[in-house]
Amino acid sequence: MRPRLCHGSAEVSARLDGSGDVRRAIPAFAREWRWALPDGHQIRRISLDPPAGALPRGSILFMPGRADFYEKYLETLVEWAGAGWHVSSADWRGQGASGRMTADPLVGHIEDFSIWISDLGALWRDWVRTTPGPHVLVGHSMGGHLVLRAVAEGVASPEAVVLSAPMLGFVTAIPQFVQHVYAKLMCLIGNPERMAWKSSEKPGSASDDRMTLLTHDADRYSDELWWRAARPELEIGPASWRWVERAAASIEALRARGLLEAVMAPVLLLAAKHDALVSWPSLDAAAARLPRSELVAWGPEARHELLREADPVRAQVMAAISSFLNRALPARTA
Repeated sequence: MRPRLCHGSAEVSARLDGSGDVRRAIPAFAREWRWALPDGHQIRRISLDPPAGALPRGSILFMPGRADFYEKYLETLVEWAGAGWHVSSADWRGQGASGRMTADPLVGHIEDFSIWISDLGALWRDWVRTTPGPHVLVGHSMGGHLVLRAVAEGVASPEAVVLSAPMLGFVTAIPQFVQHVYAKLMCLIGNPERMAWKSSEKPGSASDDRMTLLTHDADRYSDELWWRAARPELEIGPASWRWVERAAASIEALRARGLLEAVMAPVLLLAAKHDALVSWPSLDAAAARLPRSELVAWGPEARHELLREADPVRAQVMAAISSFLNRALPARTA
């Protein structure tokens, strides 16, 4: 029977340093570089190797969410490296420091999610070739959606998968069965590259309310603003209507009968039941379809960005990931 947990694990993971200095500085031992995709588009990558003497665990590739950039997750990347993992991350094409897809650099846009799936496939092949196994694929929000779809479609074949608040359904006043049709209509009656909403992370939310959608931790929330000021190329805003329409289509694709049921890799899903961006019922339903899934859920103490939540919740999130990986991929002792 699939384990169904609540409020994380009692295990507490070791943390290297939870200070703002770790979260607001690229570690001296990290490498940042630009890497060309098969069509020539360059994306930005980062890698962190474990410290000398650490028990080798394998490699983790972390893919961030919509409008994200990997600096937001430095604290987590450093912790995983300290635990013996070779850690990598990248900015998706069209966001972070991986260029833009429209003339307006503040619009988050993609013509089709299959472009990102293809990009992830190319990145996966290069990453697996250059890093030691076992290989773990981790995704947050939109990144979690794309990771799950890539695994389900055979584009990537990790030994274990971790999904943080994956975008498997929207929290919106528009009923699920008309979301795709409505987005198609909005693309037809105007420029599909125009912003689908004015500010924040969802229609109807003011910029001043953005933190209340993401995290209870004001300091961690301010880290994102600090990085956007320090590296202005990271700034991005709402998604385009084409992104909304293609996201709805991609979510529908993942609901196809038999697709998730064929995923044989162990999958950990982390969810906030009161998430105001991604649908908790959609995560619960996906977990029930995955043959080797574990679902860990939090209540009102957690918001969308579980890896950037206040310390009590974040410690549980990191412990849940550590426990899952220890069971799915036991550490080698020799």
